[in-house]
Amino acid sequence: MRSWRLASPLRSGQISTARATDLVMAISQPDADTLAASILRTAGESLPVSQCTIFAYEFDARPRTVSAADHRGGRFLRDVAERYAAHFYALDGNRAIIGDAHEARTHARDALVLHQQRSDEIENDAYRAACYAQPNVSDRLSLLLQPMDSVWLSINLYRDRAHGVFAPGELERIESIAPLFAHAARAHYALTGQHQQGTATAMLARARRVCPALTPRELDVLRGVLDGASAAEIAERMGVKPASVVTYQKRAYARLGISNQRQLFALCMQP
Repeated sequence: MRSWRLASPLRSGQISTARATDLVMAISQPDADTLAASILRTAGESLPVSQCTIFAYEFDARPRTVSAADHRGGRFLRDVAERYAAHFYALDGNRAIIGDAHEARTHARDALVLHQQRSDEIENDAYRAACYAQPNVSDRLSLLLQPMDSVWLSINLYRDRAHGVFAPGELERIESIAPLFAHAARAHYALTGQHQQGTATAMLARARRVCPALTPRELDVLRGVLDGASAAEIAERMGVKPASVVTYQKRAYARLGISNQRQLFALCMQP
C-alpha cells in the first residue's frame, strides 16, 4: 500500500468533449449511480477499470455509499459496498489518511491524495474475500479529497484480476484526470450531500464537536438513535448484535454526560 499527494498546481489531462459533457451532466442526477458510471467510462477510455465507487466519510461515522457503478450492472457492487461499510471500513488503508487528525488539519482543502491498495496487501482474510476476491479485484486506486471540515470523499477505481495491478504509466494517466473527477465529486456532494445526510447527521456533527473522543462505532449508534431506529434496526445496519448496540449507546451517553435519548436530542439542539 502506498499513498501520495498530488502536486499542486496539477495539469489536468485531456478528455473528449463527449466525456466532459457526460461527467458534468452526471452531477446531481436523480440516479445516484450516474456519477460513478460516468467516471468509470471516462477512466476506461485509456485504461482497463471494472468498477467505481464513491464513499462519503462524514464526521468519523461509517462511510455512506454516494455512487457505485460496475460493468456487470445490477446491485452486485452496491451489496459489496454495503458489506464494506458495515464490517470492513475500519481495516481500509484509506482510514490511515482520513482518520489522521493531524493530516486533516494540515491538508489544504483543495489537496488531492491518491492511495493504492492491492489485493495481496490485505491481511484480513474476510475483508480480502468480501471486497477483493468475490468482486474479482486485484488492485484499487482511491482518490481522496476533503469537501468540507470533518468530511472526506473517496473515489475508488478497481482493477479486474485479468489485468493485474495499475502500472506506473496508468497511474500517471489517472493523476492527470484526477482533478476533473475531484471537481465533479465535490460539486455533486455540495448539491446533494446535505440533502442525503438529513437532520440526523447535522445533529451528529454537533455531538461530535461536544465530544471528539466518540468512537466510530459510538457515532454509528448515535446516528441510528437520532434517525429514530430501534436497537435491532441499528444492529442490522452495523452488522453487530443488538446487545452490542446497547453497549455502544451507553458508552456514548457516558462520554456526552447524558443518560437518555431525550437528553441526547436536547444536547444536539443546543445553539
